[in-house]
Amino acid sequence: MTTDFRSDLDLPPPATETDVLWFLPTHGDGRYLGSDIGARHVTLGYLSQVARAADELGYYGVLLPTGRSCEDSWVIASAMVPLTQRLRFLVAVRPGLTEPAFAARMAATLDRLSNGRLLINVVAGGDPLELKGDGCFWNHDERYEATGEFLTIWRRLLSGEADVTFKGKHLAIEGGKLLYPPVQSPYPPLYFGGSSEAGHKAAAEHIDVYLTWGEPPEAVARKIANAKAVAAAHGRTFSFGIRLHVIVRETSAEAWKAAEDLISHVDEEAIATAQKAFSRFDSVGQRRMAELHGGRRDKLEVSPNLWAGVGLVRGGAGTALVGNPDEVAERMKDYMALGIDRFILSGYPHLEECYRFAELVFPKLPLKRTTGNDLGPARNAGPFGEVIANVVAPSHRKAVSAG
Repeated sequence: MTTDFRSDLDLPPPATETDVLWFLPTHGDGRYLGSDIGARHVTLGYLSQVARAADELGYYGVLLPTGRSCEDSWVIASAMVPLTQRLRFLVAVRPGLTEPAFAARMAATLDRLSNGRLLINVVAGGDPLELKGDGCFWNHDERYEATGEFLTIWRRLLSGEADVTFKGKHLAIEGGKLLYPPVQSPYPPLYFGGSSEAGHKAAAEHIDVYLTWGEPPEAVARKIANAKAVAAAHGRTFSFGIRLHVIVRETSAEAWKAAEDLISHVDEEAIATAQKAFSRFDSVGQRRMAELHGGRRDKLEVSPNLWAGVGLVRGGAGTALVGNPDEVAERMKDYMALGIDRFILSGYPHLEECYRFAELVFPKLPLKRTTGNDLGPARNAGPFGEVIANVVAPSHRKAVSAG
């Protein structure tokens, strides 16, 4: 990565270790985007396969998406908790769709039932049409104002205040109290992604982990520097994470072939339909994703190994790291050099790519102790090797480690 732009920016220190989270596809999964060929049903059985794989492989946690196209993230997380042991669940709260006191009780309950494995993803929304269908009529800046008020109340309740009274422009509470506290103190960590000025302000006042979608490193660096400055003005700091898809294969040629295959059933009509829908969003982050490809499929590598093809028909995170294990690991280290210390990843189909990424890339990353399979070298038949001729261990293969 060229580092010329770094000297002009006040960035956090480079991350020396990272956590890696995976994704539960509660809005559907399959081998191809924009097609029902090879599509998979969203069932308890399939989601449990992905969650158990992520847990066994040593991912730090999983993100559960939210919106009307998804199964409810809180219900799914509750179903996954007893099926897993270490996996954390990044679950959405949506100011405007639920009251902060009710959301605080849900968070405390799930945190206790999971023994402290809850993470909170604060989602202020992005599609005004969908939000109106859910009964939320605030405009863009009003949503972020309300998010700040929501988190003020939510944090005070979960921190154990005995008499929470607050009156804001959008939300109010009188004599609120949470009787049963969460396991994590003072509350489960708050994750948040907002690219607008209003989003940065809400993050600076409340958030623990600031998230960005996978833009080219220079654009990510400028966003991080701006968010860091706004947080500093409020006397706060936070850590940084990035949301990306991944397409990793043993060779670069195989990876790029897989990327092309992923959109091989996407036609121009599907792209036009998707881009028209995304154009009504008032999300600055979604606009930045769309600008990377402009609805065109002829120039999708927007930065070395960063491919914007997913965003042709998928909202939200629209870029993927594509390449062989060394290339993908190096691009991740480029982002770590900007201060990013956690990656929220996904790949199609999510079960297979969950295994593939852990097998091929985990050993090449400086993983935190909280990420990585700590079972030692694999000695039984399994994803990391089978004993040769019932006699010789496959020493040429290495299991994922926490180092």
